[in-house]
Amino acid sequence: MSLEITFLGTGAAFPSPCRGASALALRREGQCWLFDCGEGTQTQLMRSRLRAARITKIFITHLHGDHIFGLPGLLCTLSLQSNPNASKAPVEIYGPLGLRSFLWRSLELSHSQLLFPIAVHELVPTPDQCPPEEFRDFSGLDGGEELARGPPGRVLRLGPGEDSYLLVEDEQLVVRAFRLFHRVPSFGFVLEEKPRPGRLNVQKLKDLGS
Repeated sequence: MSLEITFLGTGAAFPSPCRGASALALRREGQCWLFDCGEGTQTQLMRSRLRAARITKIFITHLHGDHIFGLPGLLCTLSLQSNPNASKAPVEIYGPLGLRSFLWRSLELSHSQLLFPIAVHELVPTPDQCPPEEFRDFSGLDGGEELARGPPGRVLRLGPGEDSYLLVEDEQLVVRAFRLFHRVPSFGFVLEEKPRPGRLNVQKLKDLGS
């Protein structure tokens, strides 16, 4: 499996003339996966050899502005470049609880309509990831008002005894999210390649007398 990583932004808190806010692209088999989308990410994409139209998945670590302020603009640009008559699988977006509301409100208040589908999958934090005064019981969230008003998607929770959220799984790899501890609920993403059986050289074994 071939993977290619491009750092689109490594700046913290705010961009600079020569360094963008947080964003990283992973190219895999014709697809592009984006990790964080700080301000100016789409400009950095244009400067790279990557094609933004190939973005199929976006992973957001946390909801600080230097990691998400570029996301609504990027989605709108992708919409302007898309073919409204072509069928397209949803762009899958993963991130902390609240990401759906952020996107819904940003697009609604700016009167922006996307010409392709998106699905937002939110990770519910555990109580120890939030200050006690900010944590609330999310057990009744499924099917509630927040989901009804925003784009479709799943709400993902840690089950008893689990230490990671399963996000993506295919024949080659698994993508999981793990809890991180920051000033706001944060998550790290791990891509794990599945074991691949090797090719047995029968003639070599015969030559060795096996």
